[in-house]
This record gives sequence, structure tokens and C-alpha cells, in this order.
Amino acid sequence: MQSKIALQAVILDLAGTIVDYGSRAPVEAFVELFRRRGVAMSFERAREPMGLGKREHIAALLAQPETAAAWRAVHGRAPGPEDLEALYREFVPLQLELLPRASRLIPGVPETLERLRRAGVRIGVTTGYNRAMMAVVLEEARRQGVSPEAAVCVEDVPAGRPAPWMIFRCMERLAVWPPAAVAAVGDTLPDVAAGCNAGCWSVGVAATGNLVGWSEEEEARLPAAGRRAALRQARRALRAAGAHFVLDRASELEAVCGRISRRLAAGRKP
Repeated sequence: MQSKIALQAVILDLAGTIVDYGSRAPVEAFVELFRRRGVAMSFERAREPMGLGKREHIAALLAQPETAAAWRAVHGRAPGPEDLEALYREFVPLQLELLPRASRLIPGVPETLERLRRAGVRIGVTTGYNRAMMAVVLEEARRQGVSPEAAVCVEDVPAGRPAPWMIFRCMERLAVWPPAAVAAVGDTLPDVAAGCNAGCWSVGVAATGNLVGWSEEEEARLPAAGRRAALRQARRALRAAGAHFVLDRASELEAVCGRISRRLAAGRKP
């Protein structure tokens, strides 16, 4: 057993946390997927299950009463398991097509992660994307200067978020433990829940993520009062889900890592 715990690693989600400001790529793919089947879906409804694995996300969308009713109206029956499998098969190439232009790093992230790395903090990522999708995003991130030491996707584990398995697998690959030595960072409620379930410090990201969902350009055009109100709501939701800390952007992570280190030095754990 370790006698002294220090912060050893941060494990971050991808879309909405370090890439794809507003987590737009998955939402656009889900909306287009259902449009092709004659079912209209708003961005807001498509976002509701965000953070789950993509197959599970589609299943959750099909289970929404409004979506199920629209599906019955178009197809004359309720959606079944065969529809879920067909939709997921169609979703994969659709998402892969969108990802190269939706994998831009969120401003400040490369510099922040490099400073943490130089301070001895290991960097890992987890994602609800499958391996092929994750590979596209990681390659785009590498071109922009970010190369995580470990990357785990939903296909690498028995179950995705809110289960802790992706975080545990990433910890294993980084050779870091115990969970209290790790900060798990993400922009969705399942991200936060997974961090808590893993016993890590769970850090929510509000402004760039799924709970507000605006692009960088949209955020710049928003009235200040509306922006503040949306952020307050997102921060409250992340805290209610169990986040130990809530940031607006992952570029603010250094300050939180400092707070975690001080708590660990004082003998406090998540």
C-alpha cells in the first residue's frame, strides 16, 4: 500500500472536453442518422444521452417516448433490436466522415497538457467512440501537438460510462494508482459519474461541452446574460452529478490539479 498519495495522472474525455468545441460532431451524426430514417430530431434531444457509448446512445434515443412515437408514425411499428443494429452500422461511416473536420483542439488545451506533462502528470484519454473513430480523432490531435500516453475507447471494455472500466483500463496502461491519484475529466453527466464510480477526482467541463452545446463562434455571438445563465445551469448539473470540481474549459485544469494536490497532501481523498 502506498503511504503517500500524489496526483499522478489526468484522464480526459475527447469530444467537448479537449476537442470539438461544443461536442458537435456526435450530435450532427445522430440527427442526420435519424433524418435518413424519416425521424426528425432536435440537437437538444440528440444530446440527452451524450457520454454513453455510441451504440448505447442510439438505444437511448430509440427509447425516448418522442422518438419512439415518431418512429412508429413513419415505420408503422416500434423500433426493435434489428433497428438498433442497422442504425449503428449506418452511424459508424457517417461519424467517421464527420470527424476529420470536427477534431480541432479546444483553445488552450495543448499548452495546458504540455505543462502538466512537464510537471510529471501522465495524460490519458477515454471516449465513447469506437476504435476507428478514436483513431481519427487521435491522429488529428497528434497533428495539432497532443499525443496522450494512453487511449481507451468503449470497445476496449465490457461496458462504457457510467461504468468505471475505461478509466481503470487507462490507469492500467499508464501504470498509475490508486484512483485517488487520478483526475477524471469530462463534459457529460456519464463522464462525471464514471469518474466518481472509479474513485477518482471527478472534474466536469461546462462551457465547451455537451450541456451547453454551443460552438466557439456561437458562444462569441451570445448575449452575456444568456451565456452566464447557460453556464450556471451546466455547472449546477455537473455538480449535482457528483463532480468534485467544475471548470468552464480544460485549459483551466492546472489550477484544479493544484487544488487536488493540496488536498492529497492534507490526507484528503475523493
